[in-house]
Amino acid sequence: MKNFKFLSVLILAITFFSCSSDHDAAPEPPVDETSGLVKIKELSNDTHIIELYSETGILTQGYNQISLRIKDKATNTFVTNASLNWIPIMNMPEMQHSCPRSAIEKISGKQTLYGGDIIFQMAQNDTAAWELQINYTIKDIKYSAKSDIAVTASQKRTINSFTGNDGVRYILAYISPKTPKVALNNMTVALYKMQDMMTFAAVDNFKVKIDPRMPSMGNHSSPNNTDLLQSSLGGTYNGKLSLTMTGYWKINLQLLNASGEVLKGEDFTTENLQSSLFFEVEF
Repeated sequence: MKNFKFLSVLILAITFFSCSSDHDAAPEPPVDETSGLVKIKELSNDTHIIELYSETGILTQGYNQISLRIKDKATNTFVTNASLNWIPIMNMPEMQHSCPRSAIEKISGKQTLYGGDIIFQMAQNDTAAWELQINYTIKDIKYSAKSDIAVTASQKRTINSFTGNDGVRYILAYISPKTPKVALNNMTVALYKMQDMMTFAAVDNFKVKIDPRMPSMGNHSSPNNTDLLQSSLGGTYNGKLSLTMTGYWKINLQLLNASGEVLKGEDFTTENLQSSLFFEVEF
């Protein structure tokens, strides 16, 4: 009987200690959803702060992948249920224009982080600068925030803005490989056409032919390159870029429409040593 009473007291003590430990345990620390990203800047209004992030913390001429989140000033918490869109605007002395950009969507596996991409066809200069306006809705209430943003010039040519033989204004932007290797690299580009100064649309069913050359090495090319084709309507163009050694490469390009007609870019010949349409890669 004494043993039974002792055992009962022991069980009650263990249960009480366990419950007390669970109750007193520190809460799980919040997950940092911006880990690996660098803040670009903040936009704000009376109600919210919008944080912009990228892998480098810098916006450059060409393709930019951008993440953002919205902080409620009153509660100091991040919003999880917003719908957003953005309008980048280049302010010039005599005109304004925008640039190609994707929709903003919730990033998979994240609670507070949204993302999209913007393709700046030009960098800022002494007389022209970019601003970004973000419009968003939370629980049927509409908000907006706007701020100047710095867009620096790219060190290599990663974007082509041109008029094709069909009279249409196109923007062709390099996306990847971000870190080229001596290998057969997956290559991705984005292709848009200008509908008006503020509106751009993805171009479907075209082809981007590539001919990588090394100017410092007799303009030699490389084997097994694959021209870039669209994998889905409204999407990017993908192919294979063969780089056989480190150094400076000029990726000569030709843009062909759905009928196979060349809209821009020239063949590489002994008389013509580069296309007027190209990207630059150095590693």
